[in-house]
Amino acid sequence: MIRLYVPDDLDLACPDIRLGKEQGHYLRNVMRLRDGDPVLVFNGRHGEALTTFLSGVGPKGAGVLAISGVDHRPFSPSPDLDLVVALVKRGPLETIIEKATELGVRRIRLAITRRTNADRTNVDRLRAIAIEASEQTGRLDVPEIMPPEKLERLLDGWDASRRLMFCDETGGPPALDALRDAPKDQPWAVLIGPEGGFAPEETERLRGLDFVTPVSLGPRILRADTAAISALTLWQAAVGDWAP
Repeated sequence: MIRLYVPDDLDLACPDIRLGKEQGHYLRNVMRLRDGDPVLVFNGRHGEALTTFLSGVGPKGAGVLAISGVDHRPFSPSPDLDLVVALVKRGPLETIIEKATELGVRRIRLAITRRTNADRTNVDRLRAIAIEASEQTGRLDVPEIMPPEKLERLLDGWDASRRLMFCDETGGPPALDALRDAPKDQPWAVLIGPEGGFAPEETERLRGLDFVTPVSLGPRILRADTAAISALTLWQAAVGDWAP
């Protein structure tokens, strides 16, 4: 069944969800829905609701979704996991956003490191990618995507109660070994560097912080997108919502 993210409250007291032009076009012309066809919706706050599509009404005839049932699935948040990733080229970065969303990350924090080649990106486009991946993967929330921030400033303001899994290409214990005894109810973050790796002074600082857990992702140097997918998979298997 088609799933859509909507910002509206999911409430039978306000049963109509007005569609924007793009969503109306998607349902009517791409997915070929007819009046009365079911659509699941979620808003990241109230779980999932069952609606029916009504075309040709609403603003500019984009259509509406009429809520026919709430709590189709009650809300449950994704694990309290942040991905901190250095800005990389557009293609790999968009892959990281998509796959991090599929792998259950709750927040994505974009970092500017000493060897980062770019200091800006289109955050709105990245949010759109995260929404689409959330719709397709069945999750009930959408990861928050933070604007780019210098790594030094990010570390200066870090909440030490959140462990930081530092994927260090210079070496460290295998990730699964490092996470074997980690508590499952603690907030975590995974840190992925730029294509050129972290600068020596960044690595030195990270290794000196009490809240940092350095890990290795194996004997080969990985691209940033491969590293992000691998690290998140290992974290989920060890202490995330994949773990027994």
